[in-house]
Amino acid sequence: MLVLSVGFYRSFDQSFQKNSFLAFTAEVQAENNEQDQGWELLLVNQANPIPEDYEVTLEKLSNGQMIDQRIYEPLQEMFDAARKSGVYPVIVSGYRSTEEQQKLLDEKNAAYLAEGYSKKQAKEKAEQWVAIPGTSEHQLGISVDINEDKLHSFSTEVYNWLKQNAHKFGFINRYPENKTAITGVINEPWHYRYVGIEAATEISKQGLCLEEYLTR
Repeated sequence: MLVLSVGFYRSFDQSFQKNSFLAFTAEVQAENNEQDQGWELLLVNQANPIPEDYEVTLEKLSNGQMIDQRIYEPLQEMFDAARKSGVYPVIVSGYRSTEEQQKLLDEKNAAYLAEGYSKKQAKEKAEQWVAIPGTSEHQLGISVDINEDKLHSFSTEVYNWLKQNAHKFGFINRYPENKTAITGVINEPWHYRYVGIEAATEISKQGLCLEEYLTR
């Protein structure tokens, strides 16, 4: 196991955020100031960077990916249940360091520049797909990107199974396609975040995103 203190950059531009997103995150911040939310409900997004004192104890998976040790058991239980149903998911991305997150952002930005976008356009488009270091849930260690194993399952099978069952194990699809104005992130059917069974069940039942749940 590896215990890390998660560092981050604070010098990011929030000017591109939508009014609805800003309104929700401001409300969440107010709510969180009044309540002591558990680690599993820590909100991290463009307006709520990772706390300076946040630490994560990592557990290594069989494929080399790392996750917070606290979600190891429910994650394994979810994957076991999926396989029993004939669906074979794999973790393609787990915990990321600040350096790894920055590298992904730089690569995405370079790709858009290569396509002919201006520096400003490339930066904006890159940040729609890759979170700025310090604002990515991957740096918490409690979010994972899940895809198919490319041998036994198709991506749609994996996504559909997760959508119907992940909440039973405490996980939610963090960025639904109809919540972009609130989350600030485009649809990511592969990105799942641990919030605990109680919260995940309510979020799934009510069709909420995490920001909405925390301000209910």
